[in-house]
Amino acid sequence: MNQRHWTEHLGEMRGRILMVLAAFILSLMIGLFFAEPIIRWTIGDILNGTLEKTVKLNIFSPGEALSIYMQFAFIVALAFTMPVAFYQAWKFVQPGLTKKEQKATLSYIPFAMLLFIAGLCFGYYWVFPFLLNFMAVLTERLGAQETYGMYEFFRFLFRVVFPIALLFELPVVILFLTRIRIVTPQLLRKGRRYAWLGMVVLAALVTPPDLVSNILVSIPLILLYEGSIFLSDRVYRKMLAEEEAYEAKWKEDEEEWGSSFE
Repeated sequence: MNQRHWTEHLGEMRGRILMVLAAFILSLMIGLFFAEPIIRWTIGDILNGTLEKTVKLNIFSPGEALSIYMQFAFIVALAFTMPVAFYQAWKFVQPGLTKKEQKATLSYIPFAMLLFIAGLCFGYYWVFPFLLNFMAVLTERLGAQETYGMYEFFRFLFRVVFPIALLFELPVVILFLTRIRIVTPQLLRKGRRYAWLGMVVLAALVTPPDLVSNILVSIPLILLYEGSIFLSDRVYRKMLAEEEAYEAKWKEDEEEWGSSFE
């Protein structure tokens, strides 16, 4: 009986993973269709707009053009697949949640998408231009001419922006783990010093080796963690209050049920 129970769960998980993969493949095709206008807009915005400089991008091998298209299609596919993945994850754990928890966790999906978009904007409009200008200053000091390979340029862009966007999902992940009783605010506070250290290390990995840029990226990440603790604490207190109310009502009903037989 237990074996059958686990088999059913594994079958359901496989089905939901296949749904996510199907959504990813479909989104990848859509991303390939719209990749060219997105690429052109990005080049114009970064090189001729955001950075106020004109730099020509070059292709150094025959396969690079296709790789660039695939890079952008992959990002578009991830953006469209994320809400599907979140929804399928919610559907998988839904039977183990109360009705209130189901409604609360379902509301996290649009919140997660807003945070992901905010992370993309922060990385694209704040961190990446700062990084590129910093590298341009170093190049100028060396007396070298800037010649960018298009593939490497966009790969550098995605390596900076995409991890930051994922880190902005931290509040949603913590709220979800709190709701399913894996994480508590006490645990988050206890691990605060290690979390802060991790944020600083991550900021150092995606920024130039100078104190100012590290601080500019570390502060928002630390604030996200602290905000996550605050939200987790509110959710956890509400869960405890609901449990206490349920227990009090259960005892009341038990007393009434017992008195009816006296």
